[in-house]
Amino acid sequence: MTAALGLARRGLGDVWPNPAVGCIIVRDGRVVGRGWTQPGGRPHAEPEALARAGDAARGGTAYVTLEPCAHHGKTPPCVESLLAAGIARVVAAAVDPDARVAGKGLDRLREAGVEVSVGLLGKEAAELNAGFFQRTLVGRPLVTLKTATTLDGRIATHAGESRWITGDGARQAAHRLRAESDAIMVGVGTAVADDPELTCRLPGLTARSPVRLVVDGHLRLPLTSRLVAAARQIPTWLLTLADADPLRREAFQSCGVELIDVTADHDGNPDLEMALRRLGERGLTRVLVEGGSHLAASLLRRDLVDRLAWFRAPRMFGGDGLPTAMPFGVNRLSDAPTFVRTSVRETASDLMETYRRA
Repeated sequence: MTAALGLARRGLGDVWPNPAVGCIIVRDGRVVGRGWTQPGGRPHAEPEALARAGDAARGGTAYVTLEPCAHHGKTPPCVESLLAAGIARVVAAAVDPDARVAGKGLDRLREAGVEVSVGLLGKEAAELNAGFFQRTLVGRPLVTLKTATTLDGRIATHAGESRWITGDGARQAAHRLRAESDAIMVGVGTAVADDPELTCRLPGLTARSPVRLVVDGHLRLPLTSRLVAAARQIPTWLLTLADADPLRREAFQSCGVELIDVTADHDGNPDLEMALRRLGERGLTRVLVEGGSHLAASLLRRDLVDRLAWFRAPRMFGGDGLPTAMPFGVNRLSDAPTFVRTSVRETASDLMETYRRA
């Protein structure tokens, strides 16, 4: 199952709105087939593994990281593929929360006489597909706030210099996060100041650049920006207000930019909770937020940050440096968003810490 989870990870960022699933077929103590969810979410992991196993799958055991589907969608039910191949036993890590499945796949296997076990490395499987689970159960994607800071939590000097706080190792790890995300989100202030590409530039993974998202209520993003220039090659969506300048709207759309309208919050900015639900409706399961400090504060204020990826460099900028998040109204300790650290590792001279919401 550990190996199947490793296969499933290959699909992260590349299979939405589907979950990233891995499957290994074993017969007589030998692995005879491996598969994982393919780009775009199909074929699914099970038929991929069965195709590689061929006749050797008959009488074997399928280790799969998520319950096999039992419904007809864009692909036939994986349960029927397993039965047709003569699989004798299925070990599933987790039950699929999708109401169209939700135990029905496992029940169908049992009814057909297949031995079924559930729960092996279930916690790890649920974490790997936390974005899919959250979109299915809550209606919005998993939000990971990624930041690169000094030891005192600053993302830029008081003069605005920020490139580069962390070193090459940290930047490579950050690009890996991009490759495993469905979308990258920034605020319009960051987009204007940095003119970023928001692509994955790791060798061999350049095709895995996610959807680029800009929170831009009044369409301030320059039409000459690199994001707009590449909008026809890499999906680029602006989360904006419906009453934004109609001529600007038309200009962005003519460049291939998709506009997603949301209502305004009490500050007159796009309502981020609604924005995330709009993204969930479009199938996104994992959103990586990369800046800036105003967007970070708005998400934290509304308790919309589910994970942190914190890169920490051995530098100090002092109190006049730009903070990770602008003030967002924490008066008491009990009001503060709280996280649990899940890992710490070195990236050359820097540290990468990951957290989940408590």
